[in-house]
Amino acid sequence: MRQAGWVESWFRAGSNSERDVRLDLFWLLGLGLLLIATGIGLRDPWPADEPRFALIVRDMVATGEWLLPRVGGDVYGDKPPLYFWIMGLSLLATGCLRVAFLLPSLLSGLACLVLIYDLGRRLWNRESGLAAALALLLTIQFVWQVRQAQIDATLLFWVVLSLYGLLRHLLLGPAWGWYAVGWGAAGFGVITKGVGFLPLLVLIPFALLRGSGWSPRVQGTSAATWLIGPLAFLAAVSTWLVPMLLAANADPTLAAYRDEILFRQTVGRYTDAWHHREPFWYFIVKVIPGLWLPLTLLLPWLIPHFRKAWQARDLRVVLPLAWIALVLLFFSLSSGKRGVYVLPALPALALVSGPYLLELMQRRSVQRAMFVLAAVIAAVCLLGAVFTMIRPELRQELIARYDLDVLGPLLVIGGVSALICVIVRPMRGAIAFAGLLATALLTVSYWVNPKMNAIRSGAAFIARVEQIDDPNDELGFVGFKEQYLLNVHRPIVHFGHARWREPDQEAADAALWLSGSEDRQLVVNEHARARCFADTTSKSLGIANRSHWYIVRGKPNPECVARGNASALYHYAPPPSVS
Repeated sequence: MRQAGWVESWFRAGSNSERDVRLDLFWLLGLGLLLIATGIGLRDPWPADEPRFALIVRDMVATGEWLLPRVGGDVYGDKPPLYFWIMGLSLLATGCLRVAFLLPSLLSGLACLVLIYDLGRRLWNRESGLAAALALLLTIQFVWQVRQAQIDATLLFWVVLSLYGLLRHLLLGPAWGWYAVGWGAAGFGVITKGVGFLPLLVLIPFALLRGSGWSPRVQGTSAATWLIGPLAFLAAVSTWLVPMLLAANADPTLAAYRDEILFRQTVGRYTDAWHHREPFWYFIVKVIPGLWLPLTLLLPWLIPHFRKAWQARDLRVVLPLAWIALVLLFFSLSSGKRGVYVLPALPALALVSGPYLLELMQRRSVQRAMFVLAAVIAAVCLLGAVFTMIRPELRQELIARYDLDVLGPLLVIGGVSALICVIVRPMRGAIAFAGLLATALLTVSYWVNPKMNAIRSGAAFIARVEQIDDPNDELGFVGFKEQYLLNVHRPIVHFGHARWREPDQEAADAALWLSGSEDRQLVVNEHARARCFADTTSKSLGIANRSHWYIVRGKPNPECVARGNASALYHYAPPPSVS
């Protein structure tokens, strides 16, 4: 059955006048700021990735070395530098790392909403564009990821911009300027993260489906004209690749960085991943069903519409869907998988859902399904609060680990969401889910994150280290976490970044350094202490990042000292001028 009334007033198509479009964007960006920007400046970078990226950027700005990313002085060859440049510009503009490290993701998220809105408006109508953008904003993986300082949100912007340009040409063109923008954005995506070329895969189904009967389609043009795109791609990539390759000819460090990032971190990581190994079906079974809610909840109603679009040979729907399938296949074929890898495909699903969402939101069955989803999540939060009350030992364990009593946030999220469900009732399920999501995000922004910040950011651990260590002696770190270097206030030494593949050799290198002077002290984890420093004088620093840490002095194991490599040593001093 259909439900009329409030939906039409919410998604009022109206006209495509400039005033109407500006009004749409005002409300869309306002809601986007509410869900994404709240809490910026209230926390520091958190692991796993944020402290590493923030540390790289802080040192880039302080030293002026923008071409070669470094972690505590050690070369970082995992990712190209464009994301770091963008964050660096944010830091130069704001002067505050607490704000700057989240700005690239915030701006990328807002830009994605605008692009999806505008493309949906042009392909169908205003209400379809607005519905698609709101669906994207309210999807769990999108709204959560653009609140984090990871590369993936910025990559998502380049992917969406590239798709926007390509589809403007392929479906609404010819528009050769936008075609070039699509290729150029893919090039900038590649120097943000290697998989930035993914939007170009849309050309494969387009070439296969551009025969008679499929519409809309670009009319015949010369083959040479299509070369504009690859040239734009090469121009974008060359903004980083050419200076790096030229500099690498004269610098062995840059040459090693070149080989690491172009071969091992791209081809090698895809074909033979060394961590995050998951089965082929991982994304379909374990990631998309939960993280793409509520869109995945709507698939039983959307799939019949997609089938009709196929039968009608409508490229506006079929082409993005074919591209989504290619992206999922690409990542599924790699042995290394993380849930965030499939994020680039999500905006395309929101886009092709847009034309049908208004009709779906008028169905009682759809509204009830959304209501049940919101009610179940609210109930889980309330049950979690009850569980922590009847299991005080678990509650105390969480307080000790995160400095956060979870009872309060769970009661607020569950209670407010339940109240919203009672007020709006099952026929307003979409509003119930939106209210739940807003309640959860605002609670996390203003309560959970500030409370946990000292523990998650590493500031509390470094404070303990600096209370116990001797400020007059040298201080070294073994198996350091990037957040430790981000928070330390004094010069330190370490033995290389990301040596988790060879922890025994790192411990031996540290043992050699410690044995060189009595005026040295070393922060080590439990494994390194047992391996090389069992006979030293040690003081416990407590638990941090799921490891027990100690500060040790004295003579390490002679066997470790003999295996140590004196060249595996980096001196790092935090820059004094960047907050």
